[in-house]
Amino acid sequence: MGCVSTAAHVGGSQVLGIIPTALAEGNFIGKIVREELQVPTTQDRISKMLENFDTFIALPGGIGILEEIFQTASWAQLNIHYKPIGMLNVDGFFNKLLSFLDQAGKENFIPHSTRQIFISASTDEDMIDKLQDFVYKPDPVAAQIDWSKGSSSKKRKMDLSLHL
Repeated sequence: MGCVSTAAHVGGSQVLGIIPTALAEGNFIGKIVREELQVPTTQDRISKMLENFDTFIALPGGIGILEEIFQTASWAQLNIHYKPIGMLNVDGFFNKLLSFLDQAGKENFIPHSTRQIFISASTDEDMIDKLQDFVYKPDPVAAQIDWSKGSSSKKRKMDLSLHL
């Protein structure tokens, strides 16, 4: 994260690093250049990213990147946000993950509206173009979920029938 924030800053971009305090104190990620916001947990990190960013862009990485990809995708599927998830597919790093998502979609484990938020590109220029062209098409069932009311004692009916 530190290297990415430095490169973005040098390139003239605004930088806001959102990092769990435990990682910041342990200096596990390097120094964030410009503004740094420390949060208690990784869940809080994702929540703050939702509040502050228009999109998510995942670079090749490990389990932490996969967690963030799927957490943000899950929240999109639940109608919590409509932001695309860009995967910078350097040297085909995400190819197998994208194939898995395609297969899960074909087998109806992932709705089309969720699969569409995953944007893949092999170059940063192509990624920016694809993200600028992105238009979210909500799932009709998920669009009924209203998170603005907090917890409610009134239950909403949803069609949960199994279609084989």
